[in-house]
Amino acid sequence: MLKSLTISTIAIASLLYGHCQVPCGIYDDAVRIIQMKEDVSTIQKSMIMINDLSENSDSSQDMNQIIRWVNTKEEHARNIQTIVSDYFLTQRIKFKDTGQDGREKYVQQTTVLQQLLVAAMKCRQTVDVSNCKKMLLLIDEFSSLYFSEHGLKHLQEITKK
Repeated sequence: MLKSLTISTIAIASLLYGHCQVPCGIYDDAVRIIQMKEDVSTIQKSMIMINDLSENSDSSQDMNQIIRWVNTKEEHARNIQTIVSDYFLTQRIKFKDTGQDGREKYVQQTTVLQQLLVAAMKCRQTVDVSNCKKMLLLIDEFSSLYFSEHGLKHLQEITKK
């Protein structure tokens, strides 16, 4: 009984929380890309609502909603930063030394991911929707550097659903 309860708890916990850093070998890179794009959409919606509520009202109820939208924006920007740093940079992108095959691709991938981290930080600091547009471009640029042609086709297929 205890053993099955423990296994059930682990299974549920793995669904509720992001990917762990144990060497399990279970990865779904396309899901991470889709999640980041969904996070960007949420950040953008939050920014629009914050700007709209700030311009059109000063009621305490609107102030409460602004705070909630700010918290949502923060949470989703942090999600992107976590996926980039804990998933792609820590677990998926393997270091390539100078002169090693794949070094240029490694440098391009890590550079785009660093720019994505900065764009997410700017989304946390501001309500400038142009930062969201930049993040979407960077996610697409990273995807084209990271996935093979087959992987990109798969990503496009699953995002159409």
